[in-house]
Amino acid sequence: MKEVMAIVRLNMMNKTKKALSDAGISSMTARDALGRGKGLVDRSLLEGAEKGYEEAIAQLGHSQRLIPKRLIFVVLPDNLVDTAVKTIIKVNRTGKSGDGKIFVTPVMDSVSVRTGEFGTAVLDEI
Repeated sequence: MKEVMAIVRLNMMNKTKKALSDAGISSMTARDALGRGKGLVDRSLLEGAEKGYEEAIAQLGHSQRLIPKRLIFVVLPDNLVDTAVKTIIKVNRTGKSGDGKIFVTPVMDSVSVRTGEFGTAVLDEI
């Protein structure tokens, strides 16, 4: 079992939900998020902050604003992870900065509160 966590643009959320559903992945959780990618951070400020320069540390708080995004969580059996990742990429890739990120992490177990089932029995299956 794995968790696929994807950060996507707000305007791509409905397309992403539909594409995942069409791929047989209907269960998901989503929430609002704020963030920025590595390309939006002034590297010289980071280097100064790492060296302890107070001016650089103070300016870090004023650097590029955080961008509203949507964070999608999907826990899947191992055989659906590749499908989910490829689907998210296909829908969200524009080739421009801000397309998002996908993280895949292992999940030890899952439990259905309603039925008491454990493991992959509570997940989407194709």
